[in-house]
Amino acid sequence: IHIPEEYGGQGFGFIELCIVLEEMGRALLCAPYFSATALAATAIIEAGTEEQKLALLPDIASGQTLATLAFTDTTGNWEVGSTEVTAEPVGNDSQASDSQANSFQLKGTKSFVVDGHIADLLVVAARTPGTTGAYGLSLFTLPGSGNGIKRRLLKSLDPTRKLACIEFDNAPATLLGELNGAGATLPHILNLAAVALASESIGGAQKMLESSLDYAQLRMQFGRLIGSFQAIKHKCADMFLEVELARSAAYYAAAAAAEQTADFPAVASLSKACASDTYMKAAQECIQIHGGIGFTWENDTHLYFKRAKSSEVFLGDPNYHRDQLVLRWEN
Repeated sequence: IHIPEEYGGQGFGFIELCIVLEEMGRALLCAPYFSATALAATAIIEAGTEEQKLALLPDIASGQTLATLAFTDTTGNWEVGSTEVTAEPVGNDSQASDSQANSFQLKGTKSFVVDGHIADLLVVAARTPGTTGAYGLSLFTLPGSGNGIKRRLLKSLDPTRKLACIEFDNAPATLLGELNGAGATLPHILNLAAVALASESIGGAQKMLESSLDYAQLRMQFGRLIGSFQAIKHKCADMFLEVELARSAAYYAAAAAAEQTADFPAVASLSKACASDTYMKAAQECIQIHGGIGFTWENDTHLYFKRAKSSEVFLGDPNYHRDQLVLRWEN
């Protein structure tokens, strides 16, 4: 959707991507779309050279290549400077060719990688040995089934979004963009991903609201529809208000991203925190309104609840983003 036409995409833009993701969240799409577009493709668009974009993006846009971004280590820390995976240059000779100069070997472990167990292409954040913090960070690309790579599927609460642990043992990789340049580009990449995830979460929260309203107008108790009880009316009204507020925040953040406004980093965190809280509460209330049937495997509510929980902590939980909102707003 948001991949430019010159790289094989439809060239619509980030706002359109968020609208599509909202509907995918509403349908609880279980496909490797978010990982390939909102994560990997965004990273390549923001950090890659023109030559790399032409080489990598067309196959991602066509669906021939499944790609993902491997950022967090085993700690699950989403701070930009937290990664400990290292990238050693293959050749230090000043006479080395351009391809050799861009060749590295990755060593370390990435965890909580969305669709990492099936990805054809990995975009990995790693650091130059001996560096700390955001300085020394770079992005690298390598095939998911290449040499020196061991992948395993992680057991997680959410069966609708698969996570993997990937171990790199001197795995050959190619530098994406500039060496030590990811410290500047990764914050923006992660902010864009956070807004995209917020949009997806809004879709899920909307579905929980709709499901609650439908069931409240169907279930009979004490000789009347449960939707006629004031307590149920209040729950549904509160859900509607919170979903609309979160949607407004997500739409504003998407517009800020498209227009590259100065407040985008702050509103990105605002939208992620608001959407995560709203999705979780909507899923919880939906289970309560459904009563006993809301706990059964036959009802889809539990799947939305699990997606809400996994999305809540992915890319940073609400508390993390509220802290970021304060820091970014002050700056």
